[in-house]
Amino acid sequence: MCNKFSTFAADFFDTIMIQESFIKLYEKSFRENWELKAYADYDTDTLLTYGDVARKIARLHLFFGKIGIKRGDKIALVGKNSSHWAVIYLATVTYGAVIVPILAEFNPNDMHHIVNHSDSVLLFASGKIWESLEEEKMPAIKGALSVEDFTCLYQKIAIKSIIKDLDTDFAAKYPDGFRREDVSYPEILNTEVASINYTSGTTGFSKGVVTPHNALAGNVTFGIFTKLLVRHSRVLCFLPMAHAYGCAFDFLTATAVGSEVTFLGKTPAPKILLKAFAEVKPTMIFSVPLILEKVYKSQILPTINSRSMKMALSIPLLNEKIYGEIRKKLVNAMGGEFFQIIVGGAPMSKEVEEFLLKIKFPFTIGYGMTECAPLISYTPHTEFKPSSAGKILDIMEVKILSNNPYEEVGEICVRGENVMLGYYKNDEATAEVIDADGWLHTGDLGTIDADGTIFIRGRSKSMILSSNGQNIYPEEIEAKLNNMPFVMESLVVEKGGKLVALVYPDYESIDEARIHQSDIQSLMEENLKNLNKSVAVYENVSSIRLYPNEFEKTPKRSIKRYLYSQIV
Repeated sequence: MCNKFSTFAADFFDTIMIQESFIKLYEKSFRENWELKAYADYDTDTLLTYGDVARKIARLHLFFGKIGIKRGDKIALVGKNSSHWAVIYLATVTYGAVIVPILAEFNPNDMHHIVNHSDSVLLFASGKIWESLEEEKMPAIKGALSVEDFTCLYQKIAIKSIIKDLDTDFAAKYPDGFRREDVSYPEILNTEVASINYTSGTTGFSKGVVTPHNALAGNVTFGIFTKLLVRHSRVLCFLPMAHAYGCAFDFLTATAVGSEVTFLGKTPAPKILLKAFAEVKPTMIFSVPLILEKVYKSQILPTINSRSMKMALSIPLLNEKIYGEIRKKLVNAMGGEFFQIIVGGAPMSKEVEEFLLKIKFPFTIGYGMTECAPLISYTPHTEFKPSSAGKILDIMEVKILSNNPYEEVGEICVRGENVMLGYYKNDEATAEVIDADGWLHTGDLGTIDADGTIFIRGRSKSMILSSNGQNIYPEEIEAKLNNMPFVMESLVVEKGGKLVALVYPDYESIDEARIHQSDIQSLMEENLKNLNKSVAVYENVSSIRLYPNEFEKTPKRSIKRYLYSQIV
């Protein structure tokens, strides 16, 4: 570790903004937006107003009290994106309990472990997921309820009878009906725990990120005061809500300002997404790079690589007109009414980024991690710097562990309002990432510029040191390879001092092109030649080896590299 750091300590938000109770944001929103549309489930008739959501939350509060849930108790939640998922989350945190969101993609054993490790006393699960779980493997829970309709799936105490009497009890508590003036949530300090998010990282070790109300308030108030979303904004929520990025902005910020959220509730394949965009017409889109990269590779790249198009793009003035038409079609395909697309969650292909900048597409790239709930840096698309990950937030600080943080790559460290309290019941892991001065060591490598804009190069654990001492960032090589013909995804590893690329071919494109399976390797050899022309000599890949399946990934869609380090 070097002893010369560069630190950017920006002014904090106004004290009232930072210290305002996280859950009071929702008390205020429900009262002010009572009659506005709040939540809709895509492809269903579900439509809830802010008043409907507040009423459902109040019923759950009554239910929690009757089954003996106390402030600080943990409540686990697993299921696909839906209006009821959102209601359960808000009901839990506004009651003073701790929500434990579980990604629906986790396997049953992981779900059992998370419920037990988090000390959850109640579980909400979708019906299909519950069928794969075993209640005897979760001995501490009082019972389980359906995310879809709040019916009892399993009880250790008399949950069914409590639910049966809930209408009567609710009417007795609110004899004049539940009205906007009845929305009143307890005084809970922002220092208290709001959620525990379990991540399955590329290192293969799952940890529970303990997030205080303050970190969520930091993210949400940032979204409010930068006007990422405003009253009447429309959001299509397709990122997993159990992941910090989608949760903070598609859901929490949107609800705090009176936006209308449509929950997709299904895998966001490009065809499904484009249809939903056309119908919802979102005014702001929060996405991961994979979505834009797939659109670029499947729809834009074949067009601009045609012989006639290449000729047209070589003509001054005409190329600007063509790029303008491409931009217009891409914007219209995504609903046509969004201000910008904010990309986060994973690195973006440099080739795709450069093309989107060339056609002046309204996008920006932010940076965050679950440990910061999640936002660390952001810049609006009008100020976005190429190859950057945005500017450090005003409520955060950043330093680079290198002698020259402007030019020499080092680990990115951050601290501030959005940082977690630590990993649940894991002091050793917490001490490994948060030092004595409160700096969170992200594990990402990069540089900064004079105004605190972050430029990420790769992960410290995936960096390869070449035989001549050069730092190699495999993610950068993979980004180039992934944009080559008939490559679905790739992974660059080191073997015997040489770089080897594992490639999972794009079999759908291969079939459409009527290419025989025996010719795939020769296609990859051609890709290898072109790849090595586009990288530095010390980054040259010695060979491409075909891999038979998609690589196993984390919920953020990052490849679990540790599984493949010894495969070649």
